[in-house]
Amino acid sequence: MGISQLARSIAESPTLAMNEQARLLRERGEAVIHLGAGEPKNKAPMNAILSSAAKLNTGDIKYTPTEGIPSLRKAIIRYTEENYDRVVAPENVLVSAGAKQVLFQLLFTLLNPQEEVIVLAPYWVSYPEMIKMVYAVPVIVTPEDGSFHPRMEDIEKAVTGYTKAIIVNSPNNPSGVMYSEEFIARIVEFCERKGIYLITDDIYHKLVFDGKTPISAYKFTDKDTETTHVISINGISKLYGMTGFRIGWVVAPRKIVEVMTNVQAQTSSCTSVILQAAAEGALTGLQSVVETLRMTLENNRNVMMQELQAFSGIKVTKPDGTYYCLPDFRAYSKESVKLSSFLLQKALVVTVPGKEFGMEGHLRLSYATTVKDIKQGIERIKWALDPNAPNEIYIGERKMIRDWQ
Repeated sequence: MGISQLARSIAESPTLAMNEQARLLRERGEAVIHLGAGEPKNKAPMNAILSSAAKLNTGDIKYTPTEGIPSLRKAIIRYTEENYDRVVAPENVLVSAGAKQVLFQLLFTLLNPQEEVIVLAPYWVSYPEMIKMVYAVPVIVTPEDGSFHPRMEDIEKAVTGYTKAIIVNSPNNPSGVMYSEEFIARIVEFCERKGIYLITDDIYHKLVFDGKTPISAYKFTDKDTETTHVISINGISKLYGMTGFRIGWVVAPRKIVEVMTNVQAQTSSCTSVILQAAAEGALTGLQSVVETLRMTLENNRNVMMQELQAFSGIKVTKPDGTYYCLPDFRAYSKESVKLSSFLLQKALVVTVPGKEFGMEGHLRLSYATTVKDIKQGIERIKWALDPNAPNEIYIGERKMIRDWQ
């Protein structure tokens, strides 16, 4: 079978792979606890459901404009003005099937073969693979001080004549760290001065804790929407917990959006009108659902921190936001893929290997679940790894005895 070299070079999504393993175990009746998925337990906002159902009930489910239905783009324009203090035009907005598709189409639009994109570690697993899929080169920059917060001096060393863009995801998946205002100001100034595109993946931007507020990169540029090198990506998946609706968007200079729209027209034609109606409903409906989700996540974060702090040998940076934390498990194993597989087999707990995020020896744990699952999940991990933990544990209805060290 003739499979292309490019297709063979693209890594499998570790989160989807773990999800599939967990699904198969659950089908066998195993008491699996999922601490790997970036998917909260909340229901979709009622206004989103009603808007989607109203459109479906008309029976008029046809193609939409490739760039998105006008009413949704209008809602995104208003969202951008309210949350970014940036007035944009409809021509600056493109709606796609999730922020992931938006990002891929943006990279396809901006990059030539062998041009470079700086990716800040820890990073979302798909960034390097997407860059490689358009024949460009991901340049991974890891903070030399061992933290999860990028440093401008490290970034400046990595920039070459081939550098076309830098991706910033703050608050960050997988670490939960929100980058400082000083850093955002410096990287915006640097990119505007150097003519490098700054792609801000803002999918978690309002899910921040401890009284912190989101930091918009647009705040630190005096260029208008058509001349700035700042490009923002967002969507409804994380903010509203609407992961299955797959609606995301980009705000960019209109010349870039024009080409991205053509790319989308030649690949997926347009995004489902039913799902666009749901996104519009979420953006224009009661926004208290966002605060409710944010408060739930903050409480879950606190519970997970409390459980992990009682775990000897584990080092963890307290997340400022998102659904995740990224504890350091190197006291137990320096190979995160093997460790994650071990915990799934022995403790029936799903985690995601840190290696996939550029942080070997760490595991990404999601607190976008129930408090019960967080407590039981960490208890099981501790039982499986910590020799000081009790030797016996109940997993489901089965009593398990640790017979390894």
